[in-house]
Amino acid sequence: MTSNIVAVWRSRSVLGLLVRRDLTVKYQQSVLGYLWSLLEPLAVAATYWFVFGFLYNTKGDLDGAPYLLFLVSGLFSWIWTSAVLGEATTALTAQARLITTIKVPRQVFPIGRVFGKFFEYLAALPVVFLIAMIYSFTADYHFSWDLLILPFAILVQGVFLVGIALLLSSANVLLRDVQRFMSLLNRILFYSAPIIYPMAKVTESGMPGWLLRIYEANPLVGIAQLHHAAFLPAEFPSTSLLATTLTECVIIFLAGWFFFRRVEPAVLKEL
Repeated sequence: MTSNIVAVWRSRSVLGLLVRRDLTVKYQQSVLGYLWSLLEPLAVAATYWFVFGFLYNTKGDLDGAPYLLFLVSGLFSWIWTSAVLGEATTALTAQARLITTIKVPRQVFPIGRVFGKFFEYLAALPVVFLIAMIYSFTADYHFSWDLLILPFAILVQGVFLVGIALLLSSANVLLRDVQRFMSLLNRILFYSAPIIYPMAKVTESGMPGWLLRIYEANPLVGIAQLHHAAFLPAEFPSTSLLATTLTECVIIFLAGWFFFRRVEPAVLKEL
């Protein structure tokens, strides 16, 4: 496995070219360009802010913390995940001709989708900081050293998404139903993690302990909490939830890597 990772690292220039190509193709004929990466999450955030922030007063479950800041910190990270889940399935099938003509580790292609969507997330991140700055002047909110949690949250999410991308891209070549299944699962996963609602809603819901453990077994729960905690420290995941999330992300990464290597000959034959 180490030699494979080294090979991918040596092909980082190709990875960079793939990412730049995807971003260029996406925005070259767009009038708004980069702004599109902001408009969708902001429109969604505004909708949920009105419904849950005003109509259902979710702010009360955050001990008075800004709900809009909670919302965008989780929603922007979710859009990175959602985009990877949606596009990783076609990372190999859509580039079949390129894959069979250039000699680079094939893992580069699904990993390229993860990095491409990461740069879109990174481009939108200043909006979260801007909202935090506005609240720091107008409300009882202040920046803290907890912002250092954000790079850690991004790293954990990146490890998770690389593993998922490797699994989905190779599985979809062998079984094309994977792409359709992911479009359905994407919607379910959005509501199965504390993205638009605080974790307190779950822990105080009175659900059975076994059901809570199943809920927390979703690595997206811990990832969302880490992103929230960078701006709202009270949302930092518990020790058990953090340990579960880190363990599962590493397992998914390793499973994705080994599965990709195992089925690579069959994948190339199908391509």
